[in-house]
Amino acid sequence: MIDELADLYQQVILDHCKHPRNFHSLGNPTCSAQGHNPLCGDQLTLYISTKDDIILDISFVGSGCCISKASASLLTEALKGKTTKEARELFDKVHKMVTTGTTDENIGKLAVFAGVHKFPSRVKCAILPWHALMAAIEGKAQTVTTENDHT
Repeated sequence: MIDELADLYQQVILDHCKHPRNFHSLGNPTCSAQGHNPLCGDQLTLYISTKDDIILDISFVGSGCCISKASASLLTEALKGKTTKEARELFDKVHKMVTTGTTDENIGKLAVFAGVHKFPSRVKCAILPWHALMAAIEGKAQTVTTENDHT
């Protein structure tokens, strides 16, 4: 059963890596942020359009490893229609999950990253888009880098 679940998770990650959802720049975003993971070479820009604190549209562009791309893709799917407060709460859940392996039953497809904590060099790949999300929401202009992150 555990092997089947691991296989399913791997398939979901590979699908989002090869066919990332919302992979384009938004024409007139409300906010955006750049992220960079020098250890793996991941680079992305996250674009968000909000109205009345609701994420109407969210997308990303960039390049990187499969885990980084899949994480950004799943992030965009999970956050459309959510409030920025819900986005912050989901960041906390995802951060806890990728660093400890502890999952929350309300995390949906994002649970595919629960095993990442076993591979410390990949934790930064999985969490990079989420740190870019927080930087965009908070209006930070400086590029987010995993070198300043203590995950």
